[in-house]
Amino acid sequence: MKLARAIAACLVLAASPALAAVDKPAVERAFQAWLRSDIWPAARAAGVSRATFDAAFADVTLDWSLPELAPPGAPPHLPPSDTQAEFGSPRAYFSESRLNNEVQHGRQRLRTHAKTIAAIEKRYGVPGPILIALWARESSFGNAKIPYAAIRTLATQAFIGFRKATFRPELIAALVILEKHDIDPKGMRSSWAGALGQPQFLPTQFLKYAVDFDGDGRRDIWNSVPDALASMANYLRAEGWNPARGWGLEVKVPASVSCALEGPEQGKPIDEWARLGVKKVDGGALPGLGLHRKSFLLMPAGRFGPAFLVSENFYVLKQYNYSDLYALYIGHLADRLANNARFSGAWGDIGVFKRADVKRMQEALVAEGHDVGKVDGLVGFKTRIAVGLWQAKTGKPPTCFPDAALVRSIR
Repeated sequence: MKLARAIAACLVLAASPALAAVDKPAVERAFQAWLRSDIWPAARAAGVSRATFDAAFADVTLDWSLPELAPPGAPPHLPPSDTQAEFGSPRAYFSESRLNNEVQHGRQRLRTHAKTIAAIEKRYGVPGPILIALWARESSFGNAKIPYAAIRTLATQAFIGFRKATFRPELIAALVILEKHDIDPKGMRSSWAGALGQPQFLPTQFLKYAVDFDGDGRRDIWNSVPDALASMANYLRAEGWNPARGWGLEVKVPASVSCALEGPEQGKPIDEWARLGVKKVDGGALPGLGLHRKSFLLMPAGRFGPAFLVSENFYVLKQYNYSDLYALYIGHLADRLANNARFSGAWGDIGVFKRADVKRMQEALVAEGHDVGKVDGLVGFKTRIAVGLWQAKTGKPPTCFPDAALVRSIR
């Protein structure tokens, strides 16, 4: 999920010159001392036995192949992901070949696991297609290789990673999982960021949301499809999924409706959006008129792409991975499992620019009094709103999304 997204193979720092000057034997000795003096007392306080702790760390050394490491002696620098990632049109995210493949295999899973999915839907109220879409995205229906030993990975990131404070509680949580005998150390596999099993839960999320749905006494999200799917459903329901609503639908937004009205803080009742001229993509009336249910405008590429009205369930999906495109992908794929219909609107060409360029643009917008959210080089909804407001203020047609020329101009 949030930490679980692998960046790219090129981020692996094992061959990085930055690590060449590091005294690895000295760091390894410090690591073993840290396990004894810091992690063991914390694990013991969390209820982990000495036997579990020793089994978890038997012959464990640091994994120097992981990305985003900052060991003592390495020159300070930002992770490459913070400065080098390139942006293009969001249309690449919605690859038709990938979507068609996932639809084909997703429909097969819906048939194969129909009885299990029906039981999960009855207990948690989360639609099967949503779970199948999450399963596809997180672990390719459980087929994706989960390459890392979780304890070694989490311990490495907690000791010499860029985000030590984030990973330390995850390491303790992973030890608690072992203490509860849901999995053994050998079977506890993770991503490079410590995300576990088919749902890609972080260990703290596992402890909170994982369930034993097949009744074998273990919450096995690595090998049990019922446990994996039910755990995802439990997560969504606990985070606020409303069984009475869908996630959203694609709409047509007239030019008279500002694209800067998007986001979870500017919701309106459906009938109010209808009065403003928002319609279904086929020109028909919006569903649920008169129910006064609040919906939210989503324009993940501003005027350069399709528009949507989404419910609170969209933002529950976004809790799984804090990305508008991710949540939209899950909702869209779930819909396509029924009819495989593409988006009606097209994703436009915005050129190519770097994350560092977006950060400079955000800094300039903040200097002019705009709220862009976090200045992180990511084009989230607050940055899109700020871009639209800046465009309107400077007499430009609001698009609410930066293209390459705009990124250069807002400096």
